[in-house]
Amino acid sequence: MNAPKFWMVIPALLVACAVGMAYAKLPQPPMDDAAKAKAADAKAKAAEATKMARVQEEKAMDRAVEHYKKEKGIKTAATAAPAKKKK
Repeated sequence: MNAPKFWMVIPALLVACAVGMAYAKLPQPPMDDAAKAKAADAKAKAAEATKMARVQEEKAMDRAVEHYKKEKGIKTAATAAPAKKKK
């Protein structure tokens, strides 16, 4: 083909523009009061679920640490014998 290289780039640019426009987001329509309340409720439920997941994760970490200390024979403050007072 004897076409200049410039004309070979144009189809690639057109495809890139088409893909860019296909992925472009349209603005959201304004929400009414019911939709706002529903979104706030969903946000509150998600926050509560995140909080509960964090609590469960912390309990699991505590159990893992206790198991590790038990296997290694490390005494913890809760299981260590009280120290005798010196006079």
